[in-house]
Amino acid sequence: MKYLNKSIGIMALSVLLICNSCKGTSEHSHDGLGEHSHATESVANYYFGAYSLEDENYGTKTKVTLTANQRIMVTNALPNHKTGAFPTKGNPNTISAQNRTYTFPITPQYTGKAEWVREPGVALNGVKFEPGTAEVVECETGENYRVEALQDVIDLGLDFNHAHVQPTGAYHYHGTPTSVIQNFDTGEDLVHIGFAHDGFPMYYSKSGKYKPSYKALDGNREGEECTYENPHQSMDISVGGHHDGTFTSDFEYVEGSGDLDECNGITINGQYMYLVTNEFPYVSRCLMGEVSQSERQGPPNRDGRNQGQRPSAKAIIAEMDSNKDGKLSKNEIKGPLVNEFSTVDTNNDGFISLEELKNVNQEKRQRP
Repeated sequence: MKYLNKSIGIMALSVLLICNSCKGTSEHSHDGLGEHSHATESVANYYFGAYSLEDENYGTKTKVTLTANQRIMVTNALPNHKTGAFPTKGNPNTISAQNRTYTFPITPQYTGKAEWVREPGVALNGVKFEPGTAEVVECETGENYRVEALQDVIDLGLDFNHAHVQPTGAYHYHGTPTSVIQNFDTGEDLVHIGFAHDGFPMYYSKSGKYKPSYKALDGNREGEECTYENPHQSMDISVGGHHDGTFTSDFEYVEGSGDLDECNGITINGQYMYLVTNEFPYVSRCLMGEVSQSERQGPPNRDGRNQGQRPSAKAIIAEMDSNKDGKLSKNEIKGPLVNEFSTVDTNNDGFISLEELKNVNQEKRQRP
């Protein structure tokens, strides 16, 4: 399937001549691809050329330039819209300017192989998307549950943009970025709101017509004497009951059950794109295009620091152990661990245990 017009690079460069500076406005030049349709849907593609966003009220400074092969975004990652008041209950951090440079391929390469990523992309204003969290509920009976940002059990201090602040001062979106959608709305159903790190665009459908293919699991969770802790508090959590979306493991991907693929992506008139949705997974947790190793980051620590390619064994179990039996079967694992299964499963019982994961992580840390 042809996912992008081969001449997109030339067209995008022509926009560079048309729109060299578009400051603080959503009225920007078209990328030259024309309108795309899916049934009666029209998709206007804006912000595919060079542009500049500067807002004195919020301190936003984001500039995008194009080369023959790359879209380069230099930003201080300050949002160009109102936010919640930080610090706030559930989030003791203060928004501060960052110094970030992002590069996106102008001609993305679709692989069809889902690659898990912590930060799937960046909004047009320079603020990153980071849908998952580092928060884990641990049970004395061995179960571990990764906490979702959008839930009602633990207050993580999200504002009306479904965003909050990391200890580094980095403001970031966990779900639909309400103000971004409003600011970049051109009147079409599909609003272009950002770029994924593999280069494909990110959109939001105002009508919600494109549905994710994730479903809540049947049955009830297991676990006793469960606790959530962070540097500021400790609280007992009851994990019993049905899978209501409080934890990432409450959901499973059911191919074909919705309109979107595993990475919340869809092809509309030959153009592949990701959709940010009001339902889980909200923002894609994986990418379907080629992405550099530096973008395939593991989950962060609770203090917001990235662990790179070596998330803890306990974090891996919490993320992938869908039946909560404390070990991973071949059907549960994903990502690079798929190819390492037989090596990690040292006792050849068909499962990867917490101890086996700890051993392999220890070996990797000792490698030069």
